[in-house]
Amino acid sequence: MKNLKLSIAVWQEGKYFVAQCLNVNVSSFGDTKSEALKMLQEALELYFEDSTMSKVNEFSNPEIVTQDFHYA
Repeated sequence: MKNLKLSIAVWQEGKYFVAQCLNVNVSSFGDTKSEALKMLQEALELYFEDSTMSKVNEFSNPEIVTQDFHYA
């Protein structure tokens, strides 16, 4: 069994919580933060069953920032 340290962002979107792994493009949601993380765990297990470890992006201390964006 291999071990990875993954960076996960969790936020509330409407009535649901979203959990997204920043290292790979996998996300999930649930009614609670805990449920969203549990569902993400399951999604990650399925992802890594069919994936190679070379696809994992490593992050160190990710920071969430807000930026104004203007478009036409």
